[in-house]
Amino acid sequence: MELKTDSQAMRSIRAVRRGRRAGALVLLVATALLAAPAAWSGAQSIDELNAKIADAQAQAGSLGAEIDAISGQLSAARQQAAAAAQREAELTAVLARGEQREAELAARVEQTQAHLDRTRARLRRAIEALKDRLVAIYRGDAPDATDLLLSARGFDDLANRAELLGRIEDADAALAGQVRVLRYRVAEQLEQVQAAKAAQAAFNDRIAAARDQIAAVRANAEAQAAQLEQARAEQAAALSSLQSQVATWEQEVQEAQQVSAAQAQETVSSWFGDWAIPQAVVMCESGGNFDAVNPSSGAGGAYQILPSTWRLYGGSGSPQAASPQEQSRIAAQIWQDSGSSAWECAQ
Repeated sequence: MELKTDSQAMRSIRAVRRGRRAGALVLLVATALLAAPAAWSGAQSIDELNAKIADAQAQAGSLGAEIDAISGQLSAARQQAAAAAQREAELTAVLARGEQREAELAARVEQTQAHLDRTRARLRRAIEALKDRLVAIYRGDAPDATDLLLSARGFDDLANRAELLGRIEDADAALAGQVRVLRYRVAEQLEQVQAAKAAQAAFNDRIAAARDQIAAVRANAEAQAAQLEQARAEQAAALSSLQSQVATWEQEVQEAQQVSAAQAQETVSSWFGDWAIPQAVVMCESGGNFDAVNPSSGAGGAYQILPSTWRLYGGSGSPQAASPQEQSRIAAQIWQDSGSSAWECAQ
C-alpha cells in the first residue's frame, strides 16, 4: 500500500483541481500544442519520472511499513530481554540464598556427626564400664551384696549399705540408658539434617537449571534485538536514500513542467487574448459586446452569463449592466469552476 505524506496529498489535490480547470481547455489547446512539438519535448521524460516517483513512493510505503513492523518486534524483543534479565537476577539471588543455606546445613551435618561420634564413644565407655563391673562381680573381686548386708553393724548401717547398693545399680542402668537415648536422638538429628541438606541441594539444582534457561532466553532475546536494530537501521537508510532520489526526480519533474507550462501558457494566452475565457468562445457568444442580451435565455454581457449564475457568484444587477472588469472577474470564476461546460460555444 502506498503511503502519502501531507505535502504529497496536497499536491495531488492541487493537481486534480488544475486538471479540472484545464480539462475544458484540452480541445482548444490540443491543436496549438500539436503544432508546437517543442512544448512536449519533455513529456516522455516527465512520464517516466512520474512513473519512477510512483514506484519509489510505493517502495517507500512498503519500507515504512516494514520499519514499523521491525520497530514493534524490536520493542517486544527488548521487553522480553529485560524481563528475562530481571527474572535471571531474581533466580540468582534465590540460588545464592539456597547455596548459603546448603552450606549452613553441611556445617550442621558435620557438627551433628561429630556429636554422634562423641556420644557413641561415651556409650562404648559406659558399656565397657558395665562389663568390667560385671566381670569383677563374677570373679569375686567386688564385694558381694549379701556379704555387705550381713556384715552391717546395726540397722542404720544395714539401711545405708542397702541404699548405696541400690544407687550404684540405678546409676549404672541410668547411665547406659541415657547414653543410648542420646545416641538415638543424635542419630535422628543427623538423619534429619542430612535429609534437609539433600532437599536444599536438589532445590538449588532446580534453581540453577531455571536460571540457566532464563539466561538462554535473555541471550536469545538480546541477539534478536540486535539483529532487528541492524535491520531497522538498514531499512531506514534505504528509505532515506529512496526519499532523496524521489526529491531529485520531483525537482526534475517540476523543472520540466515549468518549461512545458510556460510554452503551453504562451499558446493558451494567444487563445484568450484580453478576455477571461477563450476569445473564440466570447466571439461566438456575444461578438465581444458587453451590453449584449439573449432574449430567449436572459443571458447577458460579453460572456452571456445567466442572471441566476451571475447572482450565484456575487454579481449585482444584471450582467450586461456591469462593468467590463466585473463581467470578466465573474466569468473567470465560472471558467475556473466549470470550464467550457458553462458555455454552449465551447462544447
